[in-house]
Amino acid sequence: MNALNGKIALVTGGTSGIGLAAAHELAAQGARVFITGRRQPELDAAVAAIGTAATGIRADAAVLADLDRVYATIAEKAGRLDILFANAGGGDMLPLGAITEAHFDRIFGTNVRGVLFTVQKALPLLSDGASVILTASTTSVQGTAGFSVYSASKAAVRNFARSWSLDLKERGIRVNAISPGPVKTPGLGGLVSEEERQGLFDYLAAQVPLGRLGEAEEIAKAVAFLASDAASFINASELFVDGGMAQV
Repeated sequence: MNALNGKIALVTGGTSGIGLAAAHELAAQGARVFITGRRQPELDAAVAAIGTAATGIRADAAVLADLDRVYATIAEKAGRLDILFANAGGGDMLPLGAITEAHFDRIFGTNVRGVLFTVQKALPLLSDGASVILTASTTSVQGTAGFSVYSASKAAVRNFARSWSLDLKERGIRVNAISPGPVKTPGLGGLVSEEERQGLFDYLAAQVPLGRLGEAEEIAKAVAFLASDAASFINASELFVDGGMAQV
């Protein structure tokens, strides 16, 4: 449980779901963890839940000035960064005929532009040999009705990992993408109304060979593995944590 002892980590979008579970796991394995979130009450609650190893910084990953403030804080308090989990993102469902400019800009603004500048602005702080992990999705390789903009944004993230690993190879910085299948999180439930939620969960669970949704803690363990020295030869890869869904 001390595989990450002494490491400095940043988890963006760390106040709920996969981000919060990952921050918990990284801290449990010995890392000092900085987390970001857009809303102060949720950020305070997440820090309290993780414990003394966590520091919260209110920030929107789509706002470059916020990212500058995040990295200035980490530089002051820790001086370096060994693990970056660029997790902040999200989306909502619209069929092709209903997609608007605002819908596209919002999703690509966070999921693509935000991820790009989250990693770029981290470069001066990243230690040689650091681990960068990007949150992609099984939707990046599967067609999903009404979810094309989100899915396309995650396909871009997959290529970021493959391309940036080449940009950063001289520093030994590994860049990998983690692609969850359907995971029971507030974000997944928020795609539909409360009345429709259980029906969505049941439908998605039926598509997974294991017959159930994933848990955020299961994705978090995979993130911690990619962050560790045990994964030192895993680079430019996409790790599916999906119960076999992507192979169906």
